[in-house]
Amino acid sequence: MAAPAAVAAGQGGEYPGRLTLYVFLTCAVAATGGLILGYDIGISGGVTSMDTFLLQFFPSVYRKEQTARGGSQYCKFDSQLLTAFTSSLYLAALVASFFVASVARSLGRKWSMFGGGVSFLAGAVLNAAAQNVAMLIVGRILLGVGVGFAGLSIPIYLSEMAPHRLRGTLNIGLQLMITVGIFSANLVNYSAAKIRGGWGWRLGLGLAAVPAAIITAGSLFLPDTPNSLIARGHHEEARWVLRRIRGTDDVDDEYGDLVAASEVSGAGVRGPWLDILERRHRPQLCMAVLIPFFQQLTGINVIMFYAPVLFRTIGLGGDASLMSAMITGLVNISATFVSIATVDRLGRRKLFFQGGCQMLVCQIIIGTLIGVKFGASEDGAIPKASAAAVVAFICVYVAGFAWSWGPLGILVPSEVFPLGIRPAGQAISVAVSMLCTFAVAQGFLPMLCRMRFGLFYFFGGWVIAMTLFTAAFLPETKGVPIEKMGVVWRTHWFWQRFVADEDDGRAGTRDVEMDYRKANGIVVG
Repeated sequence: MAAPAAVAAGQGGEYPGRLTLYVFLTCAVAATGGLILGYDIGISGGVTSMDTFLLQFFPSVYRKEQTARGGSQYCKFDSQLLTAFTSSLYLAALVASFFVASVARSLGRKWSMFGGGVSFLAGAVLNAAAQNVAMLIVGRILLGVGVGFAGLSIPIYLSEMAPHRLRGTLNIGLQLMITVGIFSANLVNYSAAKIRGGWGWRLGLGLAAVPAAIITAGSLFLPDTPNSLIARGHHEEARWVLRRIRGTDDVDDEYGDLVAASEVSGAGVRGPWLDILERRHRPQLCMAVLIPFFQQLTGINVIMFYAPVLFRTIGLGGDASLMSAMITGLVNISATFVSIATVDRLGRRKLFFQGGCQMLVCQIIIGTLIGVKFGASEDGAIPKASAAAVVAFICVYVAGFAWSWGPLGILVPSEVFPLGIRPAGQAISVAVSMLCTFAVAQGFLPMLCRMRFGLFYFFGGWVIAMTLFTAAFLPETKGVPIEKMGVVWRTHWFWQRFVADEDDGRAGTRDVEMDYRKANGIVVG
């Protein structure tokens, strides 16, 4: 633990400043954008399990649900139109992500967040007032545009505003807000399902306007980042913001480095998308693609998207299923604090490995319990004791994800790229995440119908693959200055062949590399 701390201090010195109340509040307001994504993940599954919603928009699914006692319980919610309602948001977010970088560069980070909030707000209103499926899907598309803008601009904003010593902690704050959004949505689902008159689903969808209004209004009062202001020529305003967020007038060193970084970035604008494909950046590119790819194939979105539907499918009643989903949301929040407390002490690799093993065991047990008690096509409901065990292991599974692949799937891709191609790398990571989320959301219900309890074994197989991948190919990035991150690739048994001759040319890099080797037990030479 001491050695990595020495590495974290680096050889490049420390900027004056501290964690001020001002920067804490600005980052907290920006992180509330995570409520947008979290609320939608939680609300969509609850709404699609409400009979009044299904009867109005998806009557064929409602009839299939009512007559499921005569057929397979697994197939009673199978509808491509129903899954399109959920997954259309992520396809829209995928498309929007390709435009966010240019908007954030030309208008600034805060106005990108504002635009995302406005789009999400419009989508929430349209969904709450929907009279047909077309209105629902258009509303979801607007929500997706909002998610795409917020998902790219908020992590950049947090990274550029936070003191470098606390960048990881403040970034995981975004994941914490996502989990709070999920839990809030589960509370709304549980209450809305009890509303008489059958309009509870409108309340659930309409309340998405609350987190949208928070980030929309909040962004109006947020300062833009010094990096963005300098890039757009507002140098005096950038210096003023830097003084406010660092709590000191001694910002000349950091301001000078930001100006220099902006000049270097401007000189390299001609081809970041080409530079990222170079052989020397192959390790980082693999992480940007494979980590979000594996994150979506853990099966977590199966639980979060469709937890109420899944619980009803295994035989729990409507209220019981929503209550179970609410419990998993609370577990998700609590376990995220574990990651906040341990990520810089235990390291990324240990959390990835431990979380993967925990999720794998839970998926095997869940699939076996459902398979033994529910069978491949048996009618009726799973016994209450077995259903309770399924819920318990789902909670253990969610906890494992919440302190490993949840926050780290966002953190690691954002910290491994060199400055010149970092925005392009982050864009690729977000695009892959949205594409895989769309595919999993669209494919879950038909896969549940056809694979039945084997679906949990399917995702368990992917958990094995991703756990082995991180154990073998992910270097430990704990305690390494982001500017000196090249040492983790030069010392890795596999990736060193791609970057063995690369050196960032900065003073102290060799010292950092030697400290890193000693801290991680890597043989010198």
